[in-house]
Amino acid sequence: MVTLCLALSAWAADVPKQGFGIQIGWAQPVLRLNSMTNPSSAKDSLSHVVAMKGFKVGVVYDASFIKGFGTSLGINYTFGAHTGSWQSVGMFDYPRSRQMFTYHEVEVFVDWQYKFEVAKETYLMLYTGPTIQCGLGLNMRADRQNEMGGDVVSQRYSGYDPNADANNALQRLNVTWGIGAGFQYKRYFLRGGYDFGLINPYRNADFSNGWHTRGRLDQWQIKIGMYLWYADN
Repeated sequence: MVTLCLALSAWAADVPKQGFGIQIGWAQPVLRLNSMTNPSSAKDSLSHVVAMKGFKVGVVYDASFIKGFGTSLGINYTFGAHTGSWQSVGMFDYPRSRQMFTYHEVEVFVDWQYKFEVAKETYLMLYTGPTIQCGLGLNMRADRQNEMGGDVVSQRYSGYDPNADANNALQRLNVTWGIGAGFQYKRYFLRGGYDFGLINPYRNADFSNGWHTRGRLDQWQIKIGMYLWYADN
């Protein structure tokens, strides 16, 4: 154990002190809903998962303080979209329906990381930390169609508007906690991980009609980037 710690310390001794760069990558915001329609019975519930596929782009600043331990912080813009499949809803006039989502948000992340050198100018890193997300837009569209291929009737509304959908309206603020790992070669890096939602993103958690709404807004992400400014030891 002592030998391993000494070896990691030796690797970390050559970690660059600071770096500022840009990053871009794949993102998958995951909206999870678990609502109890009857508070006295956990069996009377609705579960729904919407996995939106998209991308993120932003800036990042890294700083190593001692023996490879440091922080990574920055700002990202994230976009996600999802188109559901047609489903039968049992309605007489429009028996088929589907939902479509487009999502925009800006996030500020602060990660604590450990970076160590495994070969010349080649590093591995582990990181964890919080992210604060601010929703810019959550546009939703509900389509209804006759099974015989008739015209599609669409309803468009904001997922943040409680007047449009009181039971499922979201608040703009979300807080997550992420874990991940990465690889860096010279000025170039690759990072990937998962962010777990820490708060209930739904605007109202308890309604007068007995409907309780709970959920999480999580996110998968993989980013590649390059340091534009880089300071060695």
